[in-house]
Amino acid sequence: MVACGGAVMSELSALSRLKAAQFETPAILKKTTTASRKLAELKGLAASIPDQGILINSLAMQEAKDSSAIENIVTSHDELFKSNAFPELAGNPAAKEVRHYIQALRIGYERVKQTGLLTANHIIEIQAELEKNKAGFRKLPGTALKNSLGDTVYTPPQNPDTIITLMRDLERFINDDSAFAADPLIKMALIHHQFESIHPFYDGNGRTGRIINVLYLVQKGLLDIPVLYLSRHIVRTKPDYYRLLQSVRDDQRWEEWVLYMLTAVEETARQTITTLADIKAALMDYKHRIRAGYKFYSQDLINNLFTHPYTKIEFVEHDLKVSRLTATKYLDALTAGGFLQKKKIGRSNYYINIALNTILTREDV
Repeated sequence: MVACGGAVMSELSALSRLKAAQFETPAILKKTTTASRKLAELKGLAASIPDQGILINSLAMQEAKDSSAIENIVTSHDELFKSNAFPELAGNPAAKEVRHYIQALRIGYERVKQTGLLTANHIIEIQAELEKNKAGFRKLPGTALKNSLGDTVYTPPQNPDTIITLMRDLERFINDDSAFAADPLIKMALIHHQFESIHPFYDGNGRTGRIINVLYLVQKGLLDIPVLYLSRHIVRTKPDYYRLLQSVRDDQRWEEWVLYMLTAVEETARQTITTLADIKAALMDYKHRIRAGYKFYSQDLINNLFTHPYTKIEFVEHDLKVSRLTATKYLDALTAGGFLQKKKIGRSNYYINIALNTILTREDV
């Protein structure tokens, strides 16, 4: 520990100084195996759903909500889904912040798919979309981390050149597998800790760091699409999350931190498998019943209903290439059939997918 302007600062070293062998403990290797197995199961189930956009959209909204909640940006599912359907309405400021998160996640996913890399410039782009500014890496001192008594327990790097050096090292660590021969799940835990400790931006570090988690898994091929989101686990274990982050800074207690993150992956994968299986079952149920009972059935219609928890006439017009009158007829017929619930906001109607909404809003998985 060193003093820095009267505050306490843990020495933050480059990740390249770590040795992969120190993470080959029996506990870490065992947990890595079980977490990897569950993650592979999730990847396979996600691939079995024909339209991957359904999962990206629905689960990204869930992650955006939970990740924002960690930063005390709280919105309800109803406010979030309405904001997604009607972004032009002012609505809840928190829902607007969550929409920014969704877009930042999508931009990051596109960059990883386009380049096969997750670079410092990509991370800057993600944060810029998240915070709607282009301030880039900090050039002024960052906020100190205080405990419940108001005492400063950690101050992130203050020198802009140090931040750039550490982020370059992090970029190499992410993209050069030959530099650190460890399982990607172990590396994800190290990357997350390092990024949060560098705290390179003025705002949005926590949410940017959680986006990096899932993008890294996609980059390494452990997932095809970003469907594993750790934020709900972190929300539920918030005291442990911050305690273990700090224990590495204070005492280099890496094993406990890595085990926490591996457990988060395993538990989140298990929960997401349940959610995806239920979405798939609901989708097939709607597909069979609508195909059997309505002449206007199409796969595009099913995709629309499961991409948007709250759909609207304009979405159906666009996705099915039909007139407004026809789209309204379809949605009203499905409402009468018990598939949708029709509601009004201002002068506009929107339609809730009853089955999908029930799955996404439950808290007991």
